[in-house]
Amino acid sequence: MNKIPSLQTITSPSGETLVVLPLAEYEALIDASDIAEAQKTRAGLASGQEELVPAEVVARLIDAENPIRVWREHRGLSAKALAKAAGISPPYLSELETGKKEGKVSVLKRLAEALSVDLDDLV
Repeated sequence: MNKIPSLQTITSPSGETLVVLPLAEYEALIDASDIAEAQKTRAGLASGQEELVPAEVVARLIDAENPIRVWREHRGLSAKALAKAAGISPPYLSELETGKKEGKVSVLKRLAEALSVDLDDLV
């Protein structure tokens, strides 16, 4: 293993080994990490495993609008079409979207699948 000449190690009072390196080297490591993460994101987008979410959708979710309705509208689905895809009735979907009912996890999982989102995106 090659040693970096400008690298120092320090032992803390608790016995932990710490590494000290020049700021420029630290920043180069951070840059390399950022580049790797960006490449991973680009690959996910290219493969369809990741998607870009429009700012309007994000703003609606941040504003605490019902996530089922936000994602349904973003996907261009009618309430009837989503209800059918998730195997629930349109009135039940309406109750979920208006907050009158919370919905069972099994139902939320089916809705998430129909909307191509993670369950966490709906709760």
